Amino acid sequence: TVKVPMMPEYAMGFWQCKLRYQTQEELLEVAREYKRRNLPISVIVVDFFHWPMQGEWKFDLEAWPDPAGMVKELEEMGIELMVSIWPTVDYRSENFNEMKSKGLLIRVDSGYPISMDFQGNTLHYDATNPEAREYVWEKAKKNYYDKGVKVFWLDEAEPEYLGYDYDNYRYYLGPDIQIGNVYPQYFSRTFYEGLKEQGEKTVVNLVRCAWAGSQRYGALVWSGDIHSDWPTFRRQVSAGLNMGIAGIPWWTTDIGGFSGARPEDPRFQQLFVRWFEWGTFCPVMRLHGNRNRHGEKSNLKEPSGDPNELWSFGERIFEILKNLVFLRERLRPYIEHHMKIASEKGYPVMRPMFFDFPDDKECYTLGEQYMFGDDILFAPIVNRGQTKKTVYLPEGEWILTKDKKEYGKGYHTVTAEIDEFVAFVRKGAEIIECFA
Repeated sequence: TVKVPMMPEYAMGFWQCKLRYQTQEELLEVAREYKRRNLPISVIVVDFFHWPMQGEWKFDLEAWPDPAGMVKELEEMGIELMVSIWPTVDYRSENFNEMKSKGLLIRVDSGYPISMDFQGNTLHYDATNPEAREYVWEKAKKNYYDKGVKVFWLDEAEPEYLGYDYDNYRYYLGPDIQIGNVYPQYFSRTFYEGLKEQGEKTVVNLVRCAWAGSQRYGALVWSGDIHSDWPTFRRQVSAGLNMGIAGIPWWTTDIGGFSGARPEDPRFQQLFVRWFEWGTFCPVMRLHGNRNRHGEKSNLKEPSGDPNELWSFGERIFEILKNLVFLRERLRPYIEHHMKIASEKGYPVMRPMFFDFPDDKECYTLGEQYMFGDDILFAPIVNRGQTKKTVYLPEGEWILTKDKKEYGKGYHTVTAEIDEFVAFVRKGAEIIECFA
């Protein structure tokens, strides 16, 4: 299925995202505030419905009047802009009739041809069709890439069909029920090949689903619109580990979960901090979520959620988050080294314990701790109110990062208050210097 390419250097830092920045000025003001506070930030994201209509793949100039100027200002701040792309084409879109007449949309075997009816009746472009891939990329190139955008969020990539009647949909390559699971791979391929043709040496596409081989097209997979609660959080740890050993080492989640939380709720704040700690030790550290969606619908059809920036959760929480993003910044050379290993050998960055210690039977029983690269053992706090964690250390000597005490092989219980996390480093590894 081929190994993952080398991840772009900028992608290894902290990503800021929310549902959703409604205007160019709103997004730029958030980026400026990060810089005013001297906070590390690598990527900021324009989410869905920044377009006039699904299937037009361009900014609505009423809310985003100067995309090229926006990208330029962000570049001057050292921030990459990621833009959401959906594969859906609204019947009212300026491109719909042309795409339909050329056979560039998915088809149905019976009934009226609709794949989704979210904010309009739509059909997905047929990503398995080379001509359709070229068509969509040319639109994206003209309206995004030529204005400086080179990072894309390929959302709604399943596709998520109306009624989930998979046996009714048909692609260029055959019926959905036979080949439908390859769709996200071809969606990623559309933008990977388009960007490579423009001379981009490194490509990352954020995608919420994948298929065997998706990694070759720069797919950074995230777990979708998950709920903000502790059971869901626990599932993310095992999901990321399984994704890595399935050959897709680029993994991330919506830190804090996507839905069902308010920033001012102390119960959510505790979950958010623990999730943020874990996110610091994920292949990609990306903050996203719909925080208590509110307000009137805008002229762009979709409202925004509450603020989701580091300073949105209260001063005490902000200090904890600030320390973690600075730690992530110090870890970037280490992460880059292991991304290089992932591209050369296929090794995941986030690894089950048995990956590094295959002869230790105990390591096959551990679901809530893992190796982050060769030298860091991380054990996330994944239960409400938890301040102690029992961790198994394999052969060797290990340093607890919070107090630099040494531990040997075996089970150990350590404390971790809300502003602490549980991480060990192999004795002698230089990475220990990153932990103040």
